[in-house]
Amino acid sequence: MKVLIIDNIDSFVYNLYQYVGEHGADVIVKRHQITPVEVREIAPDKIIISPGPGTPENAGNSIEIIKEFGKEIPILGVCLGHQAIGAAFGAKVDRAGVIMHGKTSEITHDGKAIYKNIKNPLVATRYHSLAIEKEGFPGALVITATSESDGIIMGVRHKEYPIEGVQFHPESILTGEGKKMIKNFLEGDPRE
Repeated sequence: MKVLIIDNIDSFVYNLYQYVGEHGADVIVKRHQITPVEVREIAPDKIIISPGPGTPENAGNSIEIIKEFGKEIPILGVCLGHQAIGAAFGAKVDRAGVIMHGKTSEITHDGKAIYKNIKNPLVATRYHSLAIEKEGFPGALVITATSESDGIIMGVRHKEYPIEGVQFHPESILTGEGKKMIKNFLEGDPRE
């Protein structure tokens, strides 16, 4: 299996690289300026869009890649990647009520796709100051996870395409079952 990780210039990208590599995947990391033509040449089986600083609109070609490949290639967005998924389908991404940097929260989820056989609620690490807004949430997506403490959207999934996003960091050591969530993404399909 070939997995392309889109690097939004974040130090956590190589934690994702390590977690994915532990499952025997051929992992390729490319900066977020990668074009859809270059993605097609790589021909990945799965795409992960990494965390990073800034807003989804400043995440290189992440939104364009989601729109171009989301129908055919399973995509997992983490933090900024999750926000880019929201933005790609018309969600508003704005400042969260509280900045969460290196804090853990209990996350309630739907038990499907990447959350299959994951403790509920799960303890997950958060590093974000932005979040997908519930107001005006797009009909193409469903909310799959929320934080128990503040009700912030922590997970989304496309209703038809194999696209999944998580606001928290499964690649952080403080996220108890993060490796299992990555494994679920690699071995499954977000639509199942």
